[in-house]
Amino acid sequence: MLDLTQQYQKIAAEVQAAITRVCRSQQFILGAEVRQLELSLARYTGCEHGIGVSSGTDALLLALMALGIGQGDEVITSAFTFFATGGTIARVGARPVFCDIDGDTFNLSPARVEEFIARECEVRGEGPVRQVIHRSTGGRVKAIMPVHLYGQVCEMDSLMDIANRLGLHVIEDAAQAIGARDGTGQMAGSIGHIGCFSFFPTKNLGAFGDAGLCTTSDRGLAERMRILRVHGMEPKYHHSLIGGNFRLDEIQAAVLNVKLKVLDEWRDGREAHARQYAERLKKSAAAGAVVLPVASEGGHHVWNQYVVRAQRRDELRQYLAAAGVGTEVYYPIPLHLQRCFAYLDYRTGQLPEAERAAHEVLALPVFPELTPAQIDHVAGTIQRFYMAAVAPSQHSF
Repeated sequence: MLDLTQQYQKIAAEVQAAITRVCRSQQFILGAEVRQLELSLARYTGCEHGIGVSSGTDALLLALMALGIGQGDEVITSAFTFFATGGTIARVGARPVFCDIDGDTFNLSPARVEEFIARECEVRGEGPVRQVIHRSTGGRVKAIMPVHLYGQVCEMDSLMDIANRLGLHVIEDAAQAIGARDGTGQMAGSIGHIGCFSFFPTKNLGAFGDAGLCTTSDRGLAERMRILRVHGMEPKYHHSLIGGNFRLDEIQAAVLNVKLKVLDEWRDGREAHARQYAERLKKSAAAGAVVLPVASEGGHHVWNQYVVRAQRRDELRQYLAAAGVGTEVYYPIPLHLQRCFAYLDYRTGQLPEAERAAHEVLALPVFPELTPAQIDHVAGTIQRFYMAAVAPSQHSF
């Protein structure tokens, strides 16, 4: 599914030199490497500020804390995403509100968000005192947290219009989308109030462990996040806020500074592989066996994952594994049906697009070092699986 050893071989000498530089300095927390990474990624994403943190999960948690979201508040987000998106909302004491996705892009549907607000909420007051109250829970809807899933930016124009009309904050979960752009050319992480990135090793820009970043162009929010990431301490041993230990390690920042130089080159490789898959899977798609991923018109998809919808998904996955092809299911259970969120009282069938995606999605290898022969092998194996089918599935996309 992902071979990081090939990536490392090409940059090994520079990475080792960067790590040695940190070791010689003996400064391991929030030093020169972190500052350089923050400046570079702020420029790269088109934001004024970058705040390095300990993981993508902690980036989301820090954003929620910086915006003062907690007990009695609610945050609208996608039901189809990695657990951290909903988990961090619950961790600050707020209530996740899961909405359905767009069936083509797998991203949060602005239409479903509008429907939820119109059906379930009451807007009280005007201007800065405006409140969006969830009628059935009494909670205050304070924010929207869209997820740029698989490397593609959500329909942010519509989501920002909703947020601006109702006075809601927007936290972009851009963990999988560094370098992605929307149809207007805006970078993921630069459109909402705060952008949140993960540098988990499997991401397009991956560290040698956990690491993350928050972006914003709001100076006040940036200062608040920098204080919150060190236990709310400013100055030393004085605490006006209760924060956490969300600091980014120097060694991780040093590795990321090296990798950032070649991020666009790796992105180009992933884009080329996505085009090759689209060409080589045309017959399977035409037969209705698989549905190829859709890139939004005018946007810039960075293909953190190449995800198809597949008939008899689990059988296909086993067949691919037997042929030496790694795959993954991102994600087999939507968040509204996770056991830990049973208290929210969602039911099977309530968010049909998220549930359908959970049964059909399959991620294929797309890392930059893939060869044309390997892509041919993956596509050919998929075609052979469906050609060998005794009885075609009755399932229809």
